Amino acid sequence: MKNRTKLPNLYLVLILALMYLPILLVMVYSFNDSKISSVWSGFSLKWYTQLFRDRAMLEALGNTLILGLSSCLCAGIIGTLGAFGMTRVKWRLNAPMEYLSTLPMMVPEIILGMVFMAFFSLIGLPFGLGTLMIAHTAFCIPYVFMLVKARLVGLDPLLAAAARDLGAGPVRAFFDITLPLISPAIASGMLLAFAMSIDDVIISVFVTGVDVNTLPIKIYTQLKTGVTPEINALCTLMFLATLLLCGLSALLGRGRRLEVPGEGASAGLAEFGKD
Repeated sequence: MKNRTKLPNLYLVLILALMYLPILLVMVYSFNDSKISSVWSGFSLKWYTQLFRDRAMLEALGNTLILGLSSCLCAGIIGTLGAFGMTRVKWRLNAPMEYLSTLPMMVPEIILGMVFMAFFSLIGLPFGLGTLMIAHTAFCIPYVFMLVKARLVGLDPLLAAAARDLGAGPVRAFFDITLPLISPAIASGMLLAFAMSIDDVIISVFVTGVDVNTLPIKIYTQLKTGVTPEINALCTLMFLATLLLCGLSALLGRGRRLEVPGEGASAGLAEFGKD
């Protein structure tokens, strides 16, 4: 007998409304002519004009994007190599090492920020974009590590072994067989690391320099003097850019739905056979 109750649908509508209604309000009031967001005084694009004229805000946005891309790239490399090494090396300290690798995800950010600040001060490293990259890379590594390790555990080890039997070295077997199979996990981990990096405020406050500003810190400091609808305009543009990237990703992924799992690895093995 089918369940005809409408409670699940109402619950879903309520959750979606709580999630997206604030975003919709931010987008609507980014076109508000008034400086007070709670008062609608007419349609205007002046806040977008002021946004593109605000050099400090654009500089903070640029620093945030540079920081997010560099930290997620470094975290992707280190996390992937760490996960690959942990699945290949069997020793007694595997479990403690895995726990230590994911520890930055469980430690409160304010504690991590204080630790990073004390460490950088101890070694005499000047605070700035470099310390931000190191700190963000450190707390982004566990996200890549966990996803890639979970993917590696589920892989058939006979694929890499078959490549080795066909004459491939360990490095070539990794790049031609293992890497294509774990690339979705790497991409997911790097996207998650990028989102965590550009969203971070607490750790960035502790390790940033006086002449370096990121977008979250810029918005946080403006809370003391009052946030203008210029921030609403920036949030609207970032949200639309996110939707555009998601749409492009969906279009690119639609063409790969019929791809057979392991096809890349099979092609690699065939290439080894030809060699």
